[in-house]
Amino acid sequence: MTSFDYDVVVVGLGPTGLTLANLLGRRGVRVLVLEREPEFYGLARAVYTDDEGMRIFQTAGVADEASAQMNLDCTVQWVRRDGSVLAQFNQVSRPLGWPVANFLYQPYLENTLENALERYPHVTVRRGREVLGFDQDADGVLVRHAECQGTGYGKHAADTDAATSEEVRAKFLVGCDGGRSVVRTQLGIDMTGTSYPERWLVVDLLANDGVDAFRHLPYFNFVCDPELPTVSCPQPGGHHRFEFMLNDEQSKEEMEDPDQVRSLIAHYVDPDEVTVLRKLVYTFNAVVADQWRQGRVLLAGDAAHMTPQFIGQGMNAGVRDADNLSWKLGAIIGHGASLDLLDTYETERRPHAKAMIDLSVLNKSLVSIDNKLAAGARDIALATALKVPGLNTWIREAKMKPSPRFKRGAYFGLPRKWTRGVEGTLAPQPEIRTFDGRHEHLDDALGLGFAVVGYGVDPRAGLSVAQRNALQILGTQFVTVYATGGRPQGERGDARVAATDYADVEDYTGDMARWFAKAGVAHGGTVLLRPDRYVFGISAKSDARELVTALLARLAVTPAMLTANHSPLRVVASAAPSPLEEAR
Repeated sequence: MTSFDYDVVVVGLGPTGLTLANLLGRRGVRVLVLEREPEFYGLARAVYTDDEGMRIFQTAGVADEASAQMNLDCTVQWVRRDGSVLAQFNQVSRPLGWPVANFLYQPYLENTLENALERYPHVTVRRGREVLGFDQDADGVLVRHAECQGTGYGKHAADTDAATSEEVRAKFLVGCDGGRSVVRTQLGIDMTGTSYPERWLVVDLLANDGVDAFRHLPYFNFVCDPELPTVSCPQPGGHHRFEFMLNDEQSKEEMEDPDQVRSLIAHYVDPDEVTVLRKLVYTFNAVVADQWRQGRVLLAGDAAHMTPQFIGQGMNAGVRDADNLSWKLGAIIGHGASLDLLDTYETERRPHAKAMIDLSVLNKSLVSIDNKLAAGARDIALATALKVPGLNTWIREAKMKPSPRFKRGAYFGLPRKWTRGVEGTLAPQPEIRTFDGRHEHLDDALGLGFAVVGYGVDPRAGLSVAQRNALQILGTQFVTVYATGGRPQGERGDARVAATDYADVEDYTGDMARWFAKAGVAHGGTVLLRPDRYVFGISAKSDARELVTALLARLAVTPAMLTANHSPLRVVASAAPSPLEEAR
């Protein structure tokens, strides 16, 4: 039998690598994280996360701490230079359980994620280690790495000491090492897309002690000024970011000059009330790697796709990658699922990542118009659109944002029964009420694995012993959702001692009832959710037997699951043949 030092080697300790390491750590996967930079960066790059990102951080067990250091529910606006509003995005509903527009200071988030890794003794982080190369075979990957003095986060070439080289063997390698990915380079994978020539100056500010320097700038603003397109971004902890588009005549050196920076920010803030933490001219790319996986080596985050900053989805795309990939790696490593499960990683994530890139480029085109006549036409078009009720809602609630919905026929799950079917879409996360009166997010009752949810019915009913055994090995949670006040009680009530893999909750908001109804399933239906809360399948029947049969067949589970090192629940005793074989 082949021995492995780790289950997964993650290369890169940015938001994608940190999120992936936390999600794998929660699932009991042995992880080594290699980061070439010896020191924490300590400055902001990403500034935004959405409700999908927050839900993933919830799964990682860090959402409460992370959200306490964010500006939540922040209004996003497109404004003129004088501050008058062209359009506004301010969605107050929380279909996924979290606010949609949340602004952050990246060092706070990264500290939270890195500190959370200390909870997992099976997760090892090694800073100052550069990947020299790797070789893979049918069973795993041999990774060579050595001590590295870092690059100063892109300021110079890596200074690596080959004499300190070490080798580790893992079942998988995931490159989360950014746009200049060493992993992607060794795989020989190119990126396809567009590199844009427009240069932007980013200026990160910190309010001086005792000064509310940004009190008058509470919202995120795209300043649609044809003379100087600008972005103004509020951040927590007294931080604020401005981005200014350069014209062709302005040089990098000129725009990064302290006096020039002072002149630019003076239109918005008192320069004497703030400290400039960083000033940097950059361009941006809208590119996607031609391939995200070769055998047991995968790419995630900026190593797989690079998103322009104009809708704040670069970091979030990587966080989504980590969520999609983590449960699939966990199912393969811990439960013997087929390696073919990884084929769905790219087919599920690529279309959504590309759609986000396209939307970002579109918004860039709107914001950065530097011709006054064209800018005037844009303003008139926006004003006209806002007078149309449907378009007004479409803009105000950001309906143009690509929905979390996998491309038909390209996802792990049952086929959609109809065009607007819920299979392959992200399930909602409403507020629910527990039997003892606590209000929680739905995911708190769903656990970390697959979940079978019945509306008004016990989803365990009708399952064979073999199916129950198989689902227990997968760490499946069963949940009954009752209408408010509809929970059985007295002699008809649920068992006084609940099973560890079962929860019963009340649909306090009625959102789940509406979601089931919209999916064409009345009271008494069941839904099988994947660990990332996408819908595997839904049934109008009160038992989930057919859904479970389909799940086990698609996972191609084997008897090896019975002896998996990471089985989270005790296996229920049953007679031969193997419960997994019988369940299928």
